[in-house]
Amino acid sequence: MDDLTLARAVHVLAVIHWIGGVAFVTAVILPAFVVFEEPSRRLALFEAIEHRFSTQVKVSVPLAGFSGAYMAWRLDLWGRFLEPAGWWLAAMVLVWVLFMTLLFLVEPLVLRGPFRRRVAADPAGTFRIMHLAHIVLLAMGMGVAAAGVLGAHGLLG
Repeated sequence: MDDLTLARAVHVLAVIHWIGGVAFVTAVILPAFVVFEEPSRRLALFEAIEHRFSTQVKVSVPLAGFSGAYMAWRLDLWGRFLEPAGWWLAAMVLVWVLFMTLLFLVEPLVLRGPFRRRVAADPAGTFRIMHLAHIVLLAMGMGVAAAGVLGAHGLLG
């Protein structure tokens, strides 16, 4: 097995874990919270689940980025990022940067204190907003993943 095959396998597995986890949280976990009327129970369960997933995805998202950067370096694809036909490469990087920002900046700085206060003040509204945000993030992630597969096979541009 050569280094590019290994990098591609790592990249695909990292993206599967990352976007699959977002899909599970979006389609299963967040909708299940409607059964909890008491905000403290809802928040406690969310934080328990989110902490486990966040810990894992803080490995898979950087791994996806590093393996993608390695493939771009190894294949000398940097010029393709500037071509109109390579829009999907730039889109992948933008989605990756967004998730890295959410995981390593927004989550620790915003979701700890301000999020708890908002949940206490308006639990149903907060979880609706959070669910909508996850739907948007999932759509972006899946759209870019699909574009990446199509683009890598020369079907976009």
